[in-house]
Amino acid sequence: MLTYTTYSEAGGVGKSTLAANLADAHAQQGRDVLVIDLDPQQGSLTYLLGISAPRDNGEADNIARHLIDRPKGNFDDLVHETPYGFDIVPSHNMLESLPKLLSKAEEMAEDLGESFTPNDRLREVLVGAKVPENYDTIIVDPPATAGPHLYNAVAATRSLVLPVEPTGKGIQSVEGIQDMVVNLEDALEIDVGVLAIVPNGIGKTADRDQYLEQIRELGHSAPVALRDRSSLFDGCWDQRCTAYHYVGYHRNRRRDYEVETLDKLRDLAAHIAEVGE
Repeated sequence: MLTYTTYSEAGGVGKSTLAANLADAHAQQGRDVLVIDLDPQQGSLTYLLGISAPRDNGEADNIARHLIDRPKGNFDDLVHETPYGFDIVPSHNMLESLPKLLSKAEEMAEDLGESFTPNDRLREVLVGAKVPENYDTIIVDPPATAGPHLYNAVAATRSLVLPVEPTGKGIQSVEGIQDMVVNLEDALEIDVGVLAIVPNGIGKTADRDQYLEQIRELGHSAPVALRDRSSLFDGCWDQRCTAYHYVGYHRNRRRDYEVETLDKLRDLAAHIAEVGE
């Protein structure tokens, strides 16, 4: 089974865009994919994919309720089909209060003499709902901040796919990846793997080659580098769809460089599946 978390310590590097398009690429390659959106921001993966979910309805069942063991229905009822061949568990505004809610749930469990592990709840929920029996690929997209959203994502998936920006700050982020992974492993008491680092928004070919060389010198896998495709990915957010859908249905003519980017995303998905299982 393939499971991973898309994560970046910096915002605005294409984390959710990458998650959406990898999910689409995996589905094209015949995989049964479930994406879980743990990001409480309005502009999250749920928004990008055009999913209509009652995120502002506090009475509605949602993933946060299941994480604190206060569901209002079956986990299966949280799952939405997308037009792209994969499923999603959408975000909800209640995720904004997840740290506080998990702390309260842990305190209540302790008072009752019950076991409750705040950072392992997503894995427990997925196993309890028999999700691994219905999907062979799970992608979790948490916010770009450390905390219970990230910890639950990593504890459930044990692997990371990391987009980075082609700047000096991006290289610093790459250099800090090992420390980040060690910190996650210490906090969660598990082993965490990095399946791929994905340079996103590369400019000139010389810059790309230099950037990839620096990443690989640090001992990380960077199977592809994505050129600056602002028009393509901004269009995805405008139309609320994946890049594959955008090129297929919203472009009035073929752009070879965009088709090349889609092919690279498929190659990346295939690489992640090969090393991640």
